[in-house]
Amino acid sequence: MIVSMTGFGDATAERSGTHYAVEIRSLNNRFFKPVIKLPENVSGLEPELEVMLREALGRGSITYILKMRLDSAEAAYHINTEALKAYLDQLQQVKGLDRLVTIDLASLVQLPGVCQEPRDETDEIATHGPTIKELSAKAIVKLNAMREREGESLFKELMRHVNVIAASLAEIQKRAPFVIEDYHKRLTQRVNQLMQKAELRVNEADLIKEVAVFAERADIAEEIQRLTHHLKAFEEACRESEHAGRKLDFITQEMLREANTIASKANDATIAKHIVEIKGAIDRLKEQVQNVE
Repeated sequence: MIVSMTGFGDATAERSGTHYAVEIRSLNNRFFKPVIKLPENVSGLEPELEVMLREALGRGSITYILKMRLDSAEAAYHINTEALKAYLDQLQQVKGLDRLVTIDLASLVQLPGVCQEPRDETDEIATHGPTIKELSAKAIVKLNAMREREGESLFKELMRHVNVIAASLAEIQKRAPFVIEDYHKRLTQRVNQLMQKAELRVNEADLIKEVAVFAERADIAEEIQRLTHHLKAFEEACRESEHAGRKLDFITQEMLREANTIASKANDATIAKHIVEIKGAIDRLKEQVQNVE
């Protein structure tokens, strides 16, 4: 069964004084387009997370957000006392500085090299990586579950439009045999009117030949058959494949091609009315299959 590209999944956990929150959102896109937002201390996990998302989600615009809050003392930055002393020694060597300004400790700790992160990125990834991956997997499961539910609703809506097309096509099939007959009547009536004015007679064989040419030109049986086949292929693709988006898009293009051909060949007001309904339903199909993975 088809799945939608629209979904949301999240997961949270509290481990060793660190709070983790993962959110994943997906929207429709022709390709796989990830946007991964990580805290700087674990930014090295981005390639692995992208692989996880690609394998699990196929395609779509994917936004992945990780938020971390450290409540332990380990989160505090280390003050490089040697660097701080070096700055103080240099300032004290400036003559007369003590009479001009007051040294502010808050300003000193912002100088390069004074405050340092508690651990380097390698340590952070080793510490937090397993939990982040675990929560990412849980969020992906929730997101896919939502995409499947959305896919079920989308399938029902697509089948509603397919049924509209099938019903209109059935009416066209009923009407098609009478198109030639009506043309024959109109042509005969028109020719007779012209001949009466000119006091001439038309050869019946020529009239039949003209009707035969029109009948061949206006024959839409093949187009009706192909459009019927496209409808069946569309439904089968929806039921049998989770990743049918591109295939469904192609089928709707072929549907529209056949509908346009029927309209141009039939040259009949009743059929034209049904084609308007068919093309409207196809347009809605084309719009909605853009959200199918």
